[in-house]
Amino acid sequence: MREYLLTLCVAAAVTYLLTGPVRKFAIAAGAMPEIRDRDVHREPTPRLGGIAMFGGLCAGLLVAAHLTNLKSVFELSNEPRALLSGAGLIWLLGVLDDKWGVDALIKLGAQMIAAGVMVLQGLTVLWLPIPGKGIVALTPVQSTLLTVALVVITINAVNFVDGLDGLASGMVCIAAIAFFMYAYRIWYGYGIEAAAPATLFSAILIGMCLGFLPHNLHPARIFMGDSGSMLIGLVLASGAISITGQTDPDAITNLTGSTRDTTHFMVPVYMPLVLPLTLIAIPAADLVLAIVRRTWNGQSPFAADRGHLHHRLLDIGHSHSRAVWIMYFWSALIAFGAVAFSVNSSSLWIVLGIVMLSAMGLSALLMPRFRPRAPRWAEAFVPPRYRRTQVEAAQEAHDAAAATIAAGEAPGVNGATALSARSLVDAGRGSGSRP
Repeated sequence: MREYLLTLCVAAAVTYLLTGPVRKFAIAAGAMPEIRDRDVHREPTPRLGGIAMFGGLCAGLLVAAHLTNLKSVFELSNEPRALLSGAGLIWLLGVLDDKWGVDALIKLGAQMIAAGVMVLQGLTVLWLPIPGKGIVALTPVQSTLLTVALVVITINAVNFVDGLDGLASGMVCIAAIAFFMYAYRIWYGYGIEAAAPATLFSAILIGMCLGFLPHNLHPARIFMGDSGSMLIGLVLASGAISITGQTDPDAITNLTGSTRDTTHFMVPVYMPLVLPLTLIAIPAADLVLAIVRRTWNGQSPFAADRGHLHHRLLDIGHSHSRAVWIMYFWSALIAFGAVAFSVNSSSLWIVLGIVMLSAMGLSALLMPRFRPRAPRWAEAFVPPRYRRTQVEAAQEAHDAAAATIAAGEAPGVNGATALSARSLVDAGRGSGSRP
């Protein structure tokens, strides 16, 4: 665990430190497109944040290759090299798109080429755990087609959701944390060494997202652009493909005692291949809805619009930050719910917990105008949007004074206190502090 944490911290530190210089480079290079109708930011913001994230990926892999335990991943498997090859191609495509723009069909073709490069180097799906049937081996053609489809779908799912400050990086970070917990349990809990690459990929991805988030939170100083969104989508897909395609289910069967238990245990990995990723179910759902919506309206599925889930949250009255946190909540609920299901699929508490959290999420969706306020003693430690304004503070003083006056009319209440409260009420009325 210490080596994974070290790799995570290195990836986060390198990404964080590179983002500042990359921002200056993006401004100098003119990678600051004009505001579009579907954009939610008010001022032109530099892109190319994916350059810093790619630096974090390279640094994480470089450090891991020299650590005592993790270097075996590079000696026994070609998957880290496959990931770096595909990531390099997709990152270069994203940089070109952020600066000059690339046609949607060309981007789709390049994404398929990057996925194909990884397949040629061994990063592919070899079998699927089918519930009720067991393990089904795939032919080379089926394996290649499924792997390419998963990579392309995941890349575009993350790219589609990258519409609010900090949204894509935060959601992918949540998914990577959940996936790291699952992969680490298979690696060290069951002793399946083939899960080590996926665990490493997840740790590095967490570091990349955490290092970039401070620069990308609202109001963002830099966007990751396609060079970043496609990159983290590819890394996330690579982890799911690795743990599904390289983890031998028979090794788990020897520990669980039955093929059925193994199949249920592998369901959280199988589910990402169908949905396509439970860990990023929200971006995947957004992707499907966008394709259906645009096709229904007679538009190209790749035509940008303002109908994504995060845009709808803004349209019904949620603030920018609140919309992002709501998307974070649902992503975490689905991702960690899948991991909890893999640990104990028959637990009633897991089901009840998910139901209660879902109810809380629905309540938050139905209260777009609700603005929580921190207690007065905590206002110095929270962002300004959670503090009381001067008008709200004056109104509270007015209400408290009115209550004191009403109590002063009762026997036994100090008349001076009531007189003082009355003067506060009069002052509040004169200052126009009513909401």
